[in-house]
Amino acid sequence: MAVAAALLIPAGAAVAAPAASASSAASAADGAKTEVTISSVDLDGPAISSVDVTVKNAGPQRLRSLRVTFAGPTGWAVQPSLKHVDGSLATGASATTTFRIQVPEKRDGFVIRTFKATATYTGGDGMGSATGTRSERSGEPRANLAAAYNGVAITDESATTAGNYDGEGNSFSAQKLAAVGLTPGASVSALGATLTWPDVAAGTTDNVASSGQAITLSGKGSKLVFLGSGVGSSATGSSTVYYTDGTTTTGSFGFPNWSFDPVTAHGATLVKSTDGRNRQDGYGNATVKYSVFAHSVPLDPSKTVDFVVLPANADVHLFDMAIAP
Repeated sequence: MAVAAALLIPAGAAVAAPAASASSAASAADGAKTEVTISSVDLDGPAISSVDVTVKNAGPQRLRSLRVTFAGPTGWAVQPSLKHVDGSLATGASATTTFRIQVPEKRDGFVIRTFKATATYTGGDGMGSATGTRSERSGEPRANLAAAYNGVAITDESATTAGNYDGEGNSFSAQKLAAVGLTPGASVSALGATLTWPDVAAGTTDNVASSGQAITLSGKGSKLVFLGSGVGSSATGSSTVYYTDGTTTTGSFGFPNWSFDPVTAHGATLVKSTDGRNRQDGYGNATVKYSVFAHSVPLDPSKTVDFVVLPANADVHLFDMAIAP
């Protein structure tokens, strides 16, 4: 993170009061450990916000030589970046330090910002350091995957010019998809999940070229299944699942190119293949297979999914996603 040597407060800028602390404690495999918590951060900029970092000595020894650092997203100036805490902390005692962070103008749409504080010390739990993080969000994820559709993958053979699945004006044939059971709104079973083929007319937006969109999804299960295919042979990325308790898991997956790649590339599973594709000049390439695949990332089955952040790779194209038991 870029840290400014001096924090300038623009004329008329609001100075936000610190909010109540919320726990994001450091943890270890066993025993009581030093806890680091960060107070809430107001993202409604431009403003200078005060942020409290609290360190609690949960270890068996007196904690000494405490130093605390705090950092926000890249480019957000913090003053000071490091604070020394005088004296020592008995077992169970806490010390709070206050930092100021320059919050830029609020962005439109859904944004997640992550903040990190690190304490270094002697004594206490004997570990020498502990870290706490806090994520703040503004805006709301898209209501569902259909709300994020941004491309036309399926066209009728009599009207192909709206299609541009691959960036070269090509698309799946609605007729050939129907021949293998992929009609608008059709149920698709894959990897233990029940998914839905886009329930839209041919020649309209029907898929998501993935670029880190946040999509609302609710439920519990063992894995999150994606239905789609790749454009090019590098259609891979990581997806982060956010749960209702604020925790996350991240998994990687990928799809083969919609044609020519081995159908098991990137560990994907073939769902359906069609003959040929629609081009700008009509249906063609009848001897070539164009395919749809499934892949999955694991979930924590004990937790309820809140929303999903898609991979930041527009070569990954998605028709649906669903939770498998």
